[in-house]
Amino acid sequence: MDQIAQIAGAVLILVAFTASQRGSMSPHSRSYLWLNLVGSLVLTVVAAVEFDLGFLLLEVVWAVVSAWGLWQLARRPSAA
Repeated sequence: MDQIAQIAGAVLILVAFTASQRGSMSPHSRSYLWLNLVGSLVLTVVAAVEFDLGFLLLEVVWAVVSAWGLWQLARRPSAA
């Protein structure tokens, strides 16, 4: 089950990254940030359970940066 969670989290992040590199998704879009946030949260849990501190640090920072980007988007006034 642990491997399935790792793969699922990684796939979410890699889908966003690949779409960004192909130009089909902006790295500043909500969908890109949500994919990164959810993927990194899944991997954060895996890293915490396995007590893998380097991986845990990476994923916590990844989640915080993604959440920050979403928060910044939510604060922007919507175009009328």
